[in-house]
Amino acid sequence: MRVTAGKYKGRVLEENKFEHIRPTADMVKQAIFNKINFDLQGAKVLDLFCGTGALGIEAISRGASEVVFADKDARSISLTIKNLNKLGLTARVLNATYQNAIKRLSGEKFDIIILDPPYKSGLYEDCVKLIYDSDLLSENGIIVCEQNKEDEFDFSPFETTDIKVYGIKKVCYLKLNKSI
Repeated sequence: MRVTAGKYKGRVLEENKFEHIRPTADMVKQAIFNKINFDLQGAKVLDLFCGTGALGIEAISRGASEVVFADKDARSISLTIKNLNKLGLTARVLNATYQNAIKRLSGEKFDIIILDPPYKSGLYEDCVKLIYDSDLLSENGIIVCEQNKEDEFDFSPFETTDIKVYGIKKVCYLKLNKSI
């Protein structure tokens, strides 16, 4: 697992030793960030279900001004902090359920929100509803939702602007549906 581009390109992150953490493959991570690259400069990013922190760190490497990392699992938080420290980075890291993290971040606006909950968790629809209800996404913000390619979700009131499939993974890009 490594940083694929930007300031920290090529830097190797801590090895994931936990079976419950499913890090995004470098090829998928690179495809995601190549797609949103023009939205990253100076962006405020929320890496919800951060796991190893690799996606948020990639955002920092590519020019995000601030990234907030959140996960309920203490092992994930520990690994994220180790990866941040390894690169000499500081960031807000919340050891909280997604519901509590969203509640704690209420009143803030994020330009990019990365959602990568455990597959088959059933959390996707509730996450996007809470994000909407808490008004966390900036007006032209993007939600990047990584999921199993077989799964279908109702992301209302957000609209899907693009879908890319990479093997068994699907990445949906969501924006606020302004006609609502």
